[in-house]
Amino acid sequence: MVLEVEGERISSADIQIGYLHRCFEKMAETHSYWQVIPFTDRLNYMSAMMNGVTYAMAVEKLFGVEIPKRAQYIRVILSEFSRIADHLVCIGTNLVDLGSISNFWYSFRPREEIYDLIESCCGGRLTVSYVRIGGVSDDLPNDFITRSRQLLETIPKYVDDIEKMNRHNKIFKMRTEGITAISAEEAIDWGFTGPVLRACGVPYDIRKWFPNYDYDKFEFEIPVGEKGDVYDRYLVRIEEIRQSLKIIRQALENLPEGPVQIQDRRISLPPKKGVYSNIEDLMNHFELIQDGILPPIGEVYSYWEAANGELGFYLVSGGGKQPYRLRCRGACFYIFQAFNHMVKGGYLSDAVAAVGSLNIVAGELEK
Repeated sequence: MVLEVEGERISSADIQIGYLHRCFEKMAETHSYWQVIPFTDRLNYMSAMMNGVTYAMAVEKLFGVEIPKRAQYIRVILSEFSRIADHLVCIGTNLVDLGSISNFWYSFRPREEIYDLIESCCGGRLTVSYVRIGGVSDDLPNDFITRSRQLLETIPKYVDDIEKMNRHNKIFKMRTEGITAISAEEAIDWGFTGPVLRACGVPYDIRKWFPNYDYDKFEFEIPVGEKGDVYDRYLVRIEEIRQSLKIIRQALENLPEGPVQIQDRRISLPPKKGVYSNIEDLMNHFELIQDGILPPIGEVYSYWEAANGELGFYLVSGGGKQPYRLRCRGACFYIFQAFNHMVKGGYLSDAVAAVGSLNIVAGELEK
């Protein structure tokens, strides 16, 4: 980020990306559909679960299959916990950049507890690789619901403490109110989605507008701001944490029983008992391990309301075991491209406040 300044005023901002480029999209063309899942974890690694969900949805859409209800609800619960963790990191680090370090401790403690919960499901914390095409890798541990409900009780207390320190704090409001404000029309033109768009007053949320996995059955609100500034982005994320807690509570109360992986021999490995006892299961197992899954020829676009906005995967299949083409729509990219427009004419300190409020995650930006 190269800033041209006149004193403390920014006259131009040259945003240079590409130094962290990981070739995610090209690597997907040389690996099987299963092997792409760990790569997705490294996009927005603050909420890796949702990356895997969105990618798996694209492959499942190619096959034209629907995963079991229990697997859907598991994806919802862990995605919403991941959203909360992502927002807590964004809020905490943004406030540290502004000199308010106490918020960092208040936000990272519940984030660590969420990671403990996710780790109990799959053994991973930051990069989870828990999703599978057709469901998830394994069922929830026995104490998952109890631990989840404990988090539903403790997280609001941390959020309330952060709010007490900031919402009416004069210094915080001076640093954030009116800073890099952007109108709803401008935000739409730039391609904004997620909390940054909703802070501008646009109530666009994929979970409401294009619901899947029973999101249309959950009761929750879409928080929106008015001015589209740093302060509104903070308020929107705080309220979204509370709304995610509501969704998780409802999903836990209605968590279905049943399998967590689709029973489709084109996708799922046969049971071990069958592999060791009959030739059909043995051949099926060998083909899936040797060749991987083979979706039909076609192209799909799958999208999900991730923590930073619309995360999408445009997937093209040539009928082989590897994607012919995989294009990722990372929410960060569309937001960060407007940075020069947003900070021009402001102070250097405003740029610091702004970049934290946009929640730029380099792994997603430079995919």
